[in-house]
Amino acid sequence: MRRIEECFAALRRRGEAALVPFFMAGDPDLEVTRALLRAAAEAGADLIELGVPFSDPTADGPIVQRAGVRALANHTSLRQILGLVAELRESGFETPIILFGYYNPVFHYGPARLAEDAARAGVDGLLIVDLPPEEADELWRPARAAGLDVIFLLAPTSDAERVRVVLRKASGFVYFVSMTGITGTKAIDAADVRRIVEDLRHSCRLPLGVGFGITTPAEAAAVAAYADGVVVGSAIVRMIEALATSPNLVSEVGAFIRALKEATRQRAGAAA
Repeated sequence: MRRIEECFAALRRRGEAALVPFFMAGDPDLEVTRALLRAAAEAGADLIELGVPFSDPTADGPIVQRAGVRALANHTSLRQILGLVAELRESGFETPIILFGYYNPVFHYGPARLAEDAARAGVDGLLIVDLPPEEADELWRPARAAGLDVIFLLAPTSDAERVRVVLRKASGFVYFVSMTGITGTKAIDAADVRRIVEDLRHSCRLPLGVGFGITTPAEAAAVAAYADGVVVGSAIVRMIEALATSPNLVSEVGAFIRALKEATRQRAGAAA
């Protein structure tokens, strides 16, 4: 069993939804990113999405875009991010880590080499926003051979055929984008999202995580009532931006994640 699969299985036994916070690697710098990841794990984060900064992100809203710009200004590279993950694993860090980003850095690094190096470093999964399953084989094949999960996206606009295409290659979990548009710009329509996620359960054997537009513990609790995972990104990145020079940055982000995790423990329960 891989770490992501083990994590969701344990949460299912406890009747909890996963909390999946997002951090942009290198924002405000890699040392602080390391401290934030440790704080997130201590606060109860079940999985972590670690963003790979890219100059032209198509799905990111202005908050996450600014984080990527700051990380790139610090010359944060994919190689450095893998080094950070390896250091965490060597120190006993067990929380599953998913690299979240765009295909351009993967292409320049080399898909097969990235799969091998990421697995060796201790990465558990890859989520490449602009890589559809129909075009994913040059990364998907070596990633799966290396033991990495490859996570794909579904959206409110995904029809039945699109769902089938995604589910043929997805592993780990399926990321349901709760709205059309970019991250961190509007609230989700809770009733519509719940209906779609519950419909997806009839065809999806994997856990379903919901992201985009979840900014408060109350919203996290509402999504946790029907989803297997709750992804929170822009709200955390906004806090990091606001507190970047504060000595309380790590502790305040940790407290926010603790509140979000407590919310995901209040779920009514969802069958996987």
